[in-house]
Amino acid sequence: MSTIKQFQVTFDCAEPARLAGFWCEVLGYVVPPIPTGFATWEDYHRSLPPEDQVIYFACSDPSGVGPRLLFQRVPEGKVVKNRLHLDVRAGIGLVGEERLATLEAECARLVALGAVHVRTMRADGENESCIVMQDIEGNEFCLD
Repeated sequence: MSTIKQFQVTFDCAEPARLAGFWCEVLGYVVPPIPTGFATWEDYHRSLPPEDQVIYFACSDPSGVGPRLLFQRVPEGKVVKNRLHLDVRAGIGLVGEERLATLEAECARLVALGAVHVRTMRADGENESCIVMQDIEGNEFCLD
């Protein structure tokens, strides 16, 4: 029986700090404390040799409950649909029109942050409504 109790979700991306900032806003996550002697993470990263500048960036749930998110820079761009995606649970416990209104309000907030609304999947008698979206680098996720 496995004793692993924690996991990290890793995103391959073009701009780690920017994508981490987006997901911090979406999930209420935080970035680690800025290293001593620097005003911002950007200042710290600029102080590094070019080959070490922002190859990865992490953020975490301040409550310690959710998984750590790691964003690592890769040279290739996103080409195809994700095989794995996050479900952002904005409508837990809600049904019908109340759920849809809550999801739509959260969708509007995320679009203002740069996300893209792909499609709204309305309740069909078997499944409740959800909204398919893309983050600022085109990674799919659902508001559920």
